[in-house]
Amino acid sequence: MRNLIFALLLVSSPAWAGDPLVPDPNLTPGIFLADATVDKICQKGYTATVRHVTEAQRNKVFSDYGIPRSGEYEVDHLISLELGGSNSTKNLWPQSYRGTWNARIKDILENRLHDLVCMGKIPLSEAQYVISHNWVESYCKYVPTVNCKGLIK
Repeated sequence: MRNLIFALLLVSSPAWAGDPLVPDPNLTPGIFLADATVDKICQKGYTATVRHVTEAQRNKVFSDYGIPRSGEYEVDHLISLELGGSNSTKNLWPQSYRGTWNARIKDILENRLHDLVCMGKIPLSEAQYVISHNWVESYCKYVPTVNCKGLIK
């Protein structure tokens, strides 16, 4: 009986549901800094001046998502710092390094959106919106590749 209860706990745990491709909007709606401007975020070295995520925040993010801490995840900013994202836990989620749609792929989108904002091609508010609502679809729009086949309508 004890083994059955343990097995049921494992199966019902969100950690066993697979890696989230996009964060849970109830846990991570995406928050940006109110004072983030194009002039600020486009300055070289900007992210180093605002990056501050504590171990307590990291632990809370993993706990909230029911995922054990491991080297297979990073605590990622949904709205990246380079797009004016906040260090609030409402902007953080455990993003996997595994699979096609992983943390390194999202980094490519973050860099592309940052470049587009700094070149004046899209407004900062648009970049913040698209990355916070579905970064995979945004990737397919702004960095289209063969990985996007069937994802774009």
